[in-house]
Amino acid sequence: MENNNNNLTLLGNKNTEYPTDYAPELLETFNNKFPDRDYFVEFNCPEFTCLCPITGQPDFAKITIKYIPEQKMVESKSLKLYLFSFRGHGGFHEDSVNIILRDLINLMEPKYIEVLGEFTPRGGIAIHPFVNHGKSEKWKEFAEKRLEKY
Repeated sequence: MENNNNNLTLLGNKNTEYPTDYAPELLETFNNKFPDRDYFVEFNCPEFTCLCPITGQPDFAKITIKYIPEQKMVESKSLKLYLFSFRGHGGFHEDSVNIILRDLINLMEPKYIEVLGEFTPRGGIAIHPFVNHGKSEKWKEFAEKRLEKY
């Protein structure tokens, strides 16, 4: 398997620019060295922020991303900057987790992926949207079972 680490432009860059609005183009990948092995990769972002599309007020959440890679994996600094880019982006909680899922599917084509948003209460109610996706028949069944248990 070829090494594509020289395609990573953000990792190690000391002059990191932080985006001011939604920026999926920041996401970068590297090759999975174990594509024949099924294993989870989990990212926890406890300081996710986006804006309410109606009031413009900030919403805060813990975003958890779990995926089973196939050929490509997301580079963590690019993911951090991508998630940071939502700080200036207006979107409902459900929209945010679905956008994150869509962008990561388009980027990596993982075997399985799920995104959970645990948003802090505003107005006395907390919202925790969960979304997942399986690529093949095996992983579609897995996704359905995970969704049923959620």
